[in-house]
Amino acid sequence: MCYHVAFTVKLESILDYFPDVVVDDQLDIEFPSAQYLNGFNHDMTPVMVLGRKDGKKHLAKMMWGFLPPYITNMEAAIKFWNGYKDENGKWITGYSTLNAIGEEMFDKRLFKDAALTKRCVIFTDGFYEWRHVYPLNKKTGQPLKTALKYPYHIKLKAERLIMMAGIWTPWKHTEIDKTTGEVLEMVTPTYAIVTTKANALMAQVHNSKMRMPTILTKELAEEWLQPDLSQERILEIAAYQYPAEKMEAYTVEKGFQDALDPRMQHEYPDLPAIVC
Repeated sequence: MCYHVAFTVKLESILDYFPDVVVDDQLDIEFPSAQYLNGFNHDMTPVMVLGRKDGKKHLAKMMWGFLPPYITNMEAAIKFWNGYKDENGKWITGYSTLNAIGEEMFDKRLFKDAALTKRCVIFTDGFYEWRHVYPLNKKTGQPLKTALKYPYHIKLKAERLIMMAGIWTPWKHTEIDKTTGEVLEMVTPTYAIVTTKANALMAQVHNSKMRMPTILTKELAEEWLQPDLSQERILEIAAYQYPAEKMEAYTVEKGFQDALDPRMQHEYPDLPAIVC
């Protein structure tokens, strides 16, 4: 699944692709940038939606991690995502909503309405996945049960932007002002990245899950936002596999998350090459 991305996208680059997009004032003042974003930190990133009232494309900040309406504050959100112990000491497993499986969106009550009415486009310039390789036992010649994991950075060969299909929801919640103690009523848009089956490249890189984000062409990104799409067409776009020959993947350091340049290529001499 797509939980780790690179985001050094410039606002100017997005405007080159979509010159008619309306940019929120907040993004004009401070446009985020990071060579590595961990989805489990639930950062705010620029997301493009279609305005219901004016029919225009809008670029606004949203939090990565789709939240249902019954989650009423950030404390509850963290428990929802990370898991927690109930009053009896039983561990309640968390639920990741960083991604939404495209072919199952209309089967999930959590995602169904958003898939039908609240679609968005997420911008990155790359993402990271791990390839699992099972080395051979020197005595038996059989693959070991524990895989070695090699991180890859994936990007597009000829495009500055990766446009990923997403779904979003306005999360209504209350938070307490730590200074005044005042209870604040807030609305924070949250989103999930839509995923599809891996193409020929990603099937080798993300070989444990065989999934990839639904990467859109500019034309499909425009269509994805349109309000009158049928459920059948939404599923067709969600299942789109960006051509493997237009993508590239290379290995990075295993500790890339803490590196000065997480995207710097790092070779592993014994790692079999990917062939497409």
